Amino acid sequence: MPLGQANWLGTIYHGLPADSLKPRFERGSYLAFLGRLTAEKGPEAAIRIARAAGMPLHIAAKVPRGDRAYFKDTLEPQIDGNQVRLTGEVNDKTKEGFLAGAAALLFPIDWPEPFGLVMIEAMACGTPVIAFRSGSVPEVIDHGISGFVVEDEAEAIAAIKRLGELDRRKVRAQFEARFTAKRMASDYVRHYEMLVATERRPDGPSLVPAVLDERAVARPAGKAGDTSPANSAP
Repeated sequence: MPLGQANWLGTIYHGLPADSLKPRFERGSYLAFLGRLTAEKGPEAAIRIARAAGMPLHIAAKVPRGDRAYFKDTLEPQIDGNQVRLTGEVNDKTKEGFLAGAAALLFPIDWPEPFGLVMIEAMACGTPVIAFRSGSVPEVIDHGISGFVVEDEAEAIAAIKRLGELDRRKVRAQFEARFTAKRMASDYVRHYEMLVATERRPDGPSLVPAVLDERAVARPAGKAGDTSPANSAP
């Protein structure tokens, strides 16, 4: 739920160690989906998009206990091991190869995602992201640079055909400029310095910082009902 009553000082985006994932600059041979296999994450849309674009889809995901029926009834019949392949879960060691080998990460979410860590993981690998405009997506993806922000499946299919317009080195550069752990730490320092300076003023407002993790909801952004990424400091 958005905290509209909070006195927000600013939003601090998540960051990853710059060397945690290494980039690959050759265009990949498949589309990737990485996330929980729940309806709100959009795996059905990802399958439809990949099929319409004529590209294989590799799914690296965990089947949540509460969504096993959804997987068995809806998704499993569409996984043929050829065009749509389920690779199972990936760990920190295998995630790099999975994302770096993809032509793009599909992120067709159907909910107001507070952040979406997988988007910046893909960017760290030099892999562009094609994502639905919801929640944090327009703040994380620089349209036409690190990927494409699309409105629906038709636009996602068209975006796949435009992947050749994107430079994977620039995708990685956007990660380095915006989403490293060093940048995140420096942003925290800068905001806390602002807080200290404000509290020292007799007439300064009382601002209390809060640290929110990826699952938390920060402040309203974009369309009505959407939410910004954590971390935020009110």
